[in-house]
Amino acid sequence: MAVWAQTMAALADRRGAALKRYAFLLCGDDAEADDLVQEALVRAFARPGHRTEDEAEGYVRRIMLNRFLDAKRSGRVWRRVSPLLHRRDYVPDASGQVVVNADVRAALARLSPRQRACAVLRYYEDLTVAQIATELGCREGSVKRYLSEAHQRLAELLGDGEAANEGRTAATARETDARPRSAARK
Repeated sequence: MAVWAQTMAALADRRGAALKRYAFLLCGDDAEADDLVQEALVRAFARPGHRTEDEAEGYVRRIMLNRFLDAKRSGRVWRRVSPLLHRRDYVPDASGQVVVNADVRAALARLSPRQRACAVLRYYEDLTVAQIATELGCREGSVKRYLSEAHQRLAELLGDGEAANEGRTAATARETDARPRSAARK
């Protein structure tokens, strides 16, 4: 068996569950997460290469993130047409998942793709703002804005609206204090 095939098999066996969790947090759908992992593995190992298992995992995660963002960008039209073609029945998880998990998933689904990607990379992958900016190919200020907006939106959606309003009030106060006196009077 070729080295690249052994690397892929080892990655799928050892880190498959972690890759699936990462994909699920990005897309919020179990079947879509399976597809995302499988597509990323196929793309990563379509051409034989010499990667260690750690390098391969990082490469697969990067492919999953890119595919998720690409799908969200190109899927806007498809989402309008798709319900006309078939109906998807939602079958609730019978394993007794906590209601909070469903609420968090629903709240994550209501974030924009960039906000969601930033939140997942920050709080699930535990990346720094600089690392997220590198992953997404944008500036650190943009990442901070996406994280702030995601935090604000999640606080509102998950019932911590009072904390969200306090954060907004504090931010408004900081902006007012930072403005020159002439601009604050206008």
